[in-house]
Amino acid sequence: MSEAVDWGPIRELARRVFIERTRLALTTEVKALLKRTASEVGISDTEAESALATEEGALGLLSEESRRIREGSRRLMDALHRMYQHKDKGDFGSAREEMRGVLKAEVVPHYRALAQGQLEAMPDEP
Repeated sequence: MSEAVDWGPIRELARRVFIERTRLALTTEVKALLKRTASEVGISDTEAESALATEEGALGLLSEESRRIREGSRRLMDALHRMYQHKDKGDFGSAREEMRGVLKAEVVPHYRALAQGQLEAMPDEP
């Protein structure tokens, strides 16, 4: 995925709904945001459309999207930190394994692309 993502609006919506306890109003704009974000975090259009049929389903979709963004970010950042530690020690095999681990676990295309880019850019030796 080469284009930039802007998850600010979905994070803001999740904050309002889950922290401030604001009711999720399924407006045309909110539905479009949830559907767009679903595809960006690896949720199929069919699954998103089904979830958007009810307020309960939409809440579940928002929760899952938020979880994937949060956990994927944490997974990638932690792996990058360990990767750089391995690279600093000259252990490029272990550094590559960190990114391979992200690719095995990650479903968010943006995070997968970042991990793949790190893996492809890594030299074989120091």
